[in-house]
Amino acid sequence: MTDQRIVEWIRHKFQGLASELSELMRRRWAAVEAISLGRGGISVVCVATGIARSTIRRGIRELERAPAELSTRQRRPGGGRKPAESLQPRLKQALERLVEPTSRGDPQSPLRWTCRSTRRLAQELTTQGYPVTSKTVGRLLKQAGYSLQANRKTREGASHPDRDRQFRYINRRIMAQHRHGQPAVSVDTKKKETVGNMKNPGRTWRPQGRPTEVDVHDFPDPRKGKAVPYGVYDLRHDEAWVSVGISSDTAEFAVASIRRWWDELGDRRHPRAQRLLITADCGGSNSSRNRLWKVELQQLSNELGVEIEVCHFPPGTSKWNKIEHRLFCHVTRNWQGQPLQDYQMIVNLIGSTTTETGLKVYAELDASKYEKGRKVSDEEFALIRLRPAKFHGDWNYVIRPF
Repeated sequence: MTDQRIVEWIRHKFQGLASELSELMRRRWAAVEAISLGRGGISVVCVATGIARSTIRRGIRELERAPAELSTRQRRPGGGRKPAESLQPRLKQALERLVEPTSRGDPQSPLRWTCRSTRRLAQELTTQGYPVTSKTVGRLLKQAGYSLQANRKTREGASHPDRDRQFRYINRRIMAQHRHGQPAVSVDTKKKETVGNMKNPGRTWRPQGRPTEVDVHDFPDPRKGKAVPYGVYDLRHDEAWVSVGISSDTAEFAVASIRRWWDELGDRRHPRAQRLLITADCGGSNSSRNRLWKVELQQLSNELGVEIEVCHFPPGTSKWNKIEHRLFCHVTRNWQGQPLQDYQMIVNLIGSTTTETGLKVYAELDASKYEKGRKVSDEEFALIRLRPAKFHGDWNYVIRPF
C-alpha cells in the first residue's frame, strides 16, 4: 500500500471516530496507529489527522507505561477550568450563611423566609458578587454534607413526668382484661375528610395517561360537608368498627359509636362481659376533661349493665394509641389516590380495609345530628357513679351502672 493510500485510509478512520473520542482517547488512538505503522508512523498519522507530533509522542509514552500507571485524565494536573470555589475563596461561606442564616450569624438573610432552591440561592449569591450556576450550588451543598430532606415528626414538646408510668399502667390493665376474658378497646376520631371530587394524596393503578380527574380547588362543598370517622378497635380480636358521621365530632357521637360497636360486634364477641376497658386520647371528643363524655358513658354503662373503665393516654402521646397504627393508617393506605366522592364510598372503602395479619373492619354511616356545645350542669355531673383510680384518677377511672 502506498504512503498516500495509507494516509487516506487513516484519515477515513479518524473522521469516522473523531466525534466520539475524547481528547485523551484521540491522543492514544493516534499513538496506537503510529506504532502499528512502524518507522515513519508518527509523520503519517500527523498528516492524516492533523494531530501534532508532540501529542502523538505523548500518547506513545502513556501507552508504554505499566497499565496501573495509566491515568484517565484528559489534561495535565491543574489543567482545565478552575472550580468556582477556587476562584472565589469566600463562596462556600456565603452559601452557608444563606442556607443556615440563624446558625451562621446572619438572621436578616433575604432568603430566611423563602424557598431556598438552588436556583434562588444562585441568584442571591450572584447578587452578592459570587456569580455561580444552580448546578454549582447543588454540588457545593452536597460537598458540605447537605441533602434535600423533609420535616420529621419527632418533637413532642414537654412530656408529662408520669408519661411512662401511665403507659405501663395502661398495658397492665389491658393484660388484666384479657386474662379475665373481658373486652378492651382503643377508640379515637380519624381526621375529618372532605366529601366530593377532591384530590386525595397517594397513587393508585390507572390506565397509563388517564389519571382520575378531580376538582382544581379543594374547597369543601357545603352540600356534602365532611365525613367524621370514629373508630373502635378490639385489641384482642384485631377487629374494628367505624361510624362515619355527617355531623359534629362530639362526646355524644363518640359514645354512640361505641354503642354501635357493642350492638354489632362486642356483645357477640364478649357475651360474659362484666367490665369494658376503653383506652382513649386525652383530648378531643373523648377528652379526660370532657364532662359530656362521662355523662354519656354513664348512660351506656346503664344500658349494657357493665362497668366501663377508661384509661387516657397522657397529653401529646396520641400516636401511641393502638387504633392509630392498627386501623387508621391502613384505612388511609386503602383509599389513597381515590377521591372520596360521597359518604357511601367512604363507608365502602373503610369496610374493605384489610391487612395480612387478618384485620377486619366494619363501617356504617351515622346520619344523626349531634349538637355542639352541649353543657353539663353540676347536678347532672354529680349523678355519675365515677370511681377514680389511685394512680392519676384524672386519667384512669371506672363508671359503674345503676
